[in-house]
Amino acid sequence: MKPQFMPKWAREIVRFMSVKPQFMLWGNVYDVYPMQLKDGAITTLKITDYLKTLLKENDYSLILAYEPLYGLKLLDGDPETLKKTTKEQIKPDTPLIATPVRMAELAELLTTSKEASSAIILNFASRIADIAPTDMQEFFYRMFRLAHRSIPIMTGSPPSPRFNLVIWLLDKENDVPAWYTIDNARIRLLNIPKPDYFLRKNVIDTLAKAIDGFKDTEEQKKQEGLSLFIDQTNGLFASEIVSIVSLARRQKIHFTQISDAIKAYKLGIVENPWSRLDMLKIADSDKLLIKRVKGQTDAVLRSSDIIRRAVFNLSGCQYSKHSQRPKGVLFFAGPTGVGKTELAKSITELIFGTETSYLRFDMSEYAQEHSDQRLVGSPPGYVGYDVGGQLTNAIKNNPFCVILFDEIEKAHPKILDIFLQILDDGRLTSGRGETVYFSESLIIFTSNLGVYKRGPNGQRLQRVTQEMPYDTINTQIRQAIEDFFKYTIGRPEILNRIGENIVVFDFIRPEAASLILKKMLQNVLDKIRDSYSIDVTLTEVRRRHTTGSLR
Repeated sequence: MKPQFMPKWAREIVRFMSVKPQFMLWGNVYDVYPMQLKDGAITTLKITDYLKTLLKENDYSLILAYEPLYGLKLLDGDPETLKKTTKEQIKPDTPLIATPVRMAELAELLTTSKEASSAIILNFASRIADIAPTDMQEFFYRMFRLAHRSIPIMTGSPPSPRFNLVIWLLDKENDVPAWYTIDNARIRLLNIPKPDYFLRKNVIDTLAKAIDGFKDTEEQKKQEGLSLFIDQTNGLFASEIVSIVSLARRQKIHFTQISDAIKAYKLGIVENPWSRLDMLKIADSDKLLIKRVKGQTDAVLRSSDIIRRAVFNLSGCQYSKHSQRPKGVLFFAGPTGVGKTELAKSITELIFGTETSYLRFDMSEYAQEHSDQRLVGSPPGYVGYDVGGQLTNAIKNNPFCVILFDEIEKAHPKILDIFLQILDDGRLTSGRGETVYFSESLIIFTSNLGVYKRGPNGQRLQRVTQEMPYDTINTQIRQAIEDFFKYTIGRPEILNRIGENIVVFDFIRPEAASLILKKMLQNVLDKIRDSYSIDVTLTEVRRRHTTGSLR
């Protein structure tokens, strides 16, 4: 295997196997890893098979794997040589059942022997304490002692020093006692991260050839598709990339449409409501929204432009044509009771045909620093860890939705870090470690910023009034929003993510109030007719005002 093809942790094992008798690998140990074989072909292997191939190429003649409960298994090597060293008969297809203490005894025999170069892989080592808790103190002490007793042997051609190795596979670095690893020069701790760009490229360059239409795609489109595949799988495991390829083949998705397979894998659904929208309806969205939201023509027209960009998947494309950011972002600002929430509901019904795809979070309930746990879930070890977060659970169940964060300025500034991640990356990780995606969601923030200001004595004064023209209100509120993010909370980057999508609402003017009143009265009349089969007609009556005195 070519060194430049190997991940960093594998190169470090090869580099330090002559000076370290034990390695502890932790992190992404349950993934698959690409390996280039001698004939140049590339395959993906589980970590035990990967390590077996790696160790075999470096002249280890006995390679074993120990798994709690299932025992010790010979992965590669001569059973007779193993029997001569340990006095145990272990066949390749029949593991030797052994407690952790017994495994430690066998490890002592193997790693101190000069009969053969050997390596033992402790698979699922973080689970050993769960399987045999009473043996753990003796087990750890024996393995710790073994690390300091091991001596290198000469092996290979030409001969070079090699330790007989013990390789631990751990979930987390602290799954072994701290005294075992702290200041222990005989142990090498290696983190296995999620696949980086180059590892994903190696996997995808190999597996993409099996996707329908890959061979027939012209070279430029092929390279664009590969680049897209690599970029959109950032943060995924290599095993998930394998699953995406399998999904694409099973669903007969053409290589040029690989983003559909990635989206289907991430969201767990192929049917996309955004793709089934009536484009004529979207083209007339401003007219449809004005019928429901009265007196906010400017806000509706501005929102309609943003919605059209979202529908045509143009939001965020100035940063990348394959942007994974939310479909669209709207920031509704203005006085209370002028139709901000009503417009959010109208947009939801326009896009999805029903208001059931509308999620609302009152941010005044998230004013405390620890409130972020309600959105994403408590971290491991805390109460409510298994429940998950309100936001992450909702998006996991329905990624195609409109999300309204009401009165955003009342949230604790720490909460805004969550929004920054959503707007920037289009994803969020819950306290349980689950990743949810917002790439098919429309995000709406509402705010009363700029309507009021603090006077010299701390009193609340109205900054904008109904007597002001809309242009003045628009300018005043936009300036207040900019000052809030830049100077009050010092988070201008959030304002940058929102961009020009701030929509300022006007006060309810008298002519609009009349329309709203008629609509509300009509709702009452419709309710009476539907519930009691009674038709009510209202007539306008002019009251004559007289002056007089009460007796």
